[in-house]
Amino acid sequence: MKNKKQCDNGIIRLIPQRKKGILKLIFSRLFMIILLVLMQVGILLSIYQFFLDFFPHINLFLSVFSVVMIFYLFNDTMDSSAKLTWLGIIMLFPIPGTVLLFITKNDVGHNTLKKRFAFLIDSTKKILPHDKHLMNNTELQNSGMSDLCRYVNRTGCFPIYDNNETEYFPCGEAKFASVLEELEKAENFIFMEYFIIAEGYMWGKILQILKRKASEGVDVRVMYDGMCEMSTLTHDYPKRLAKLGIKCKAFAPIAPFLSTHYNYRDHRKILIIDGKTAYNGGINFADEYINKKSRFGHWKDTAIMIKGTAVQSFTLMFLQMWNIDVHKPEWDKWLEIPKDMNIVRNNAEGYIMPFADCPLDDYKVGENVYMDMINHAKKYVHIMTPYLILDGELENALKFAAQRGIDVKIILPGIPDKKSAYALAKTHYKELTKAGVKIYEYTPGFVHAKVIVCDGKKAVVGTINFDYRSLYHHFECATYMYRTSCIPMIEADFQQTLTSCRKVTPETMKNEKLYYKIMGQILKLVAPLF
Repeated sequence: MKNKKQCDNGIIRLIPQRKKGILKLIFSRLFMIILLVLMQVGILLSIYQFFLDFFPHINLFLSVFSVVMIFYLFNDTMDSSAKLTWLGIIMLFPIPGTVLLFITKNDVGHNTLKKRFAFLIDSTKKILPHDKHLMNNTELQNSGMSDLCRYVNRTGCFPIYDNNETEYFPCGEAKFASVLEELEKAENFIFMEYFIIAEGYMWGKILQILKRKASEGVDVRVMYDGMCEMSTLTHDYPKRLAKLGIKCKAFAPIAPFLSTHYNYRDHRKILIIDGKTAYNGGINFADEYINKKSRFGHWKDTAIMIKGTAVQSFTLMFLQMWNIDVHKPEWDKWLEIPKDMNIVRNNAEGYIMPFADCPLDDYKVGENVYMDMINHAKKYVHIMTPYLILDGELENALKFAAQRGIDVKIILPGIPDKKSAYALAKTHYKELTKAGVKIYEYTPGFVHAKVIVCDGKKAVVGTINFDYRSLYHHFECATYMYRTSCIPMIEADFQQTLTSCRKVTPETMKNEKLYYKIMGQILKLVAPLF
């Protein structure tokens, strides 16, 4: 019994330990994970075997599907560069690529915005008077400006104006000083619409004046793009400004998982004071734009100031965007020409046409204005732009101009803000320079200016970059000028900026970093979506 007891004790002592160890293993996390992994492997093998049996049928379906999509793309009206991009995506990923194409083509999530903006455009298409005498002016007809005006006015209300003063600012610091001076003169209203507003020295100085003017009864309205809420401003910023007496809105504020406005950003920069003075150009309200903060070396930017009746066009642009969510918008009282407006001004030479470009219609206004200038140039086309991501049409226009003997020069950044965009720009260098286009990079830093000047007679200063985002996906605006007094200054600024640039040559392209060469070639596949 004793031995048995000892044996029993041994059994009693060992068996429970074995049972406990096995049970612990069975109910452990490790065992469950192993079991789930084995089950998953089994399921995947079963699925693989299932699809393996039907692989010839699936392969045939995908092949036929791809051929159908190729025919669809070739018969679509989209830009040829975009067709190639979608062709590549659908050939690699037929079903997901087609779903993405459908979402993109049909602007899923933007129908309300499209309908509302179309209503606002239609209801104001004739709100500003057109001077028929100017439209029939022989000089404007010969220059092509009257024809261009007719095209642009298919998309909105953008008259040609004369007797307006223009002043060109070759840097953010110059515009900033002028803005502070003009804001102090405000008596009735101040309207601001900017892509970026960032708290700091520049915005702080402006905000001091806006707060004081609001307390004096001036109607102060500030609108910025909703992307600012992810980078420079807090989500409650409109409420914070409301406490100062300032009306404030964010256009298409970002709401994760809910917002659908990631493409259609408000990239415009507009400031209107009393309907008498307006500013337009590339300069936002953030410290890097006046070189109070250095991000990418010296920040080179430009802007234009208009005084006169043409300010009405910018007022209308602002009100259209402001009233996107207003049930009963008001127009007339803000578009009246001030009684003390001096219509005939000193040095008010030439003609101007402020215009906007909306991504929600079928017109490529910004690109067509640029191409019209390039195609009508007789001597030179000089361009400053931060980005160069071109579709086939715009690239061909630049090459054709150079090949027919026009002096085509483009100034781009020497220090990029986005390496991907920088790499994409470089993919155009070889073909453009081969055709005779001269490309320069601004060595002190980053060029953010959006300027094109032709033959000393025509110029555009605004917000429209030479890239897909500006030309296809964003709300933009600009000032078209013909024979205005500031055009020689725009050309002089281009020549001055050129002295701080390095020229792109076959040797510099050969010695370019491999990183940019590889990245550019890869990203070019999806450039129209960039």
